[in-house]
Amino acid sequence: MRPNQSEYAPFYESYVSLVHEEDLNEALHSSLEEIRDMLENIPIEKADHAYAEGKWTVKELLQHIIDAERVFSYRAVSIARGEQQSLPSFDENSYAKLADVSQRSLREMKEELLTLRSSVYLMFKGFNESMLKNIGTASEKKISVNALGYISVGHIRHHFNILRERYLD
Repeated sequence: MRPNQSEYAPFYESYVSLVHEEDLNEALHSSLEEIRDMLENIPIEKADHAYAEGKWTVKELLQHIIDAERVFSYRAVSIARGEQQSLPSFDENSYAKLADVSQRSLREMKEELLTLRSSVYLMFKGFNESMLKNIGTASEKKISVNALGYISVGHIRHHFNILRERYLD
């Protein structure tokens, strides 16, 4: 079931709105195919390409997606298990500066992202309805486990739209 807008901060609406599936497990499963298809279409010669000065390269963008996927999944499992403490925010630009992708192969990064999404899909599949409804605090904002699943799917779709429009055309 789609999350109610009261289950997440307004910032995340742009991600949630990219998820048209009503069922979270269906959305996570279909995103696996989307990820596989997109990754197959990234040519190796584009790995270190940035579409403009000061923008992330393809590998840096993939690393950002991987990092965010881990953060969203940590938040989801923490809140699903009843965590009452506020979970920290993360500064995507600070993470990107410290993530040295220069020695990483595009092939391994693709494999990592697919493996990670598969793991996230199975994690969410294991949450029951009560766990999905759990509300916690992340980045000092209330958020549900269900919303985190939709945000995770929408976040990847958002960045893949950018990848298609600005990097691969």
